[in-house]
Amino acid sequence: FKPVEITPSFWIVPSWHEAPPQATQVMRLDPGLAFGTGTHPTTRMCLRWIAGHAQAWPRVLDYGCGSGILAIGAALQGARNIDAVDIDPAAIVASQANAEANKVSLNAALPDAARGEYPLVLANILATPLKLLAPLLSAHLAPGGHLVLAGILERQADELKEAYAPWLKLEVSDSEEGWILMTAQRP
Repeated sequence: FKPVEITPSFWIVPSWHEAPPQATQVMRLDPGLAFGTGTHPTTRMCLRWIAGHAQAWPRVLDYGCGSGILAIGAALQGARNIDAVDIDPAAIVASQANAEANKVSLNAALPDAARGEYPLVLANILATPLKLLAPLLSAHLAPGGHLVLAGILERQADELKEAYAPWLKLEVSDSEEGWILMTAQRP
């Protein structure tokens, strides 16, 4: 595990490495019990989207947070009031520990902690659970809010568009190594 470039200035760096000189923003993250180190294309695409849309999001939901990497990335880019939820108790522990290591605040909990609407909803899971979660994730998206989905293979794009069509118009926003990032904005 070595430093991972998200953008030229935003890097994920394990604790035993020095940050590259061009890294003006660094997330410290070591491999652990939960998924999400920044080495997978889906994680990098999500973090690139977050960095490219950096703002003080007033509320963020990271659904299926794993290590908390997307929630931490959002916090480092100015977001506040972040709910990082997962069905795996180890992911909740890992997310909280990783947030503390990066000196950011988030609420790591089981999925029932996700309440109300969020201007930004992130989910990097896999296509099948994302299809099943379409009504739930869409319901959590505030008017004008952005939905960012990953864990989707290029060949699965139409399935996801169809699953979310009753609520949102998903579009492919990025691709890398056969994986795609899909996004939508609620009108």
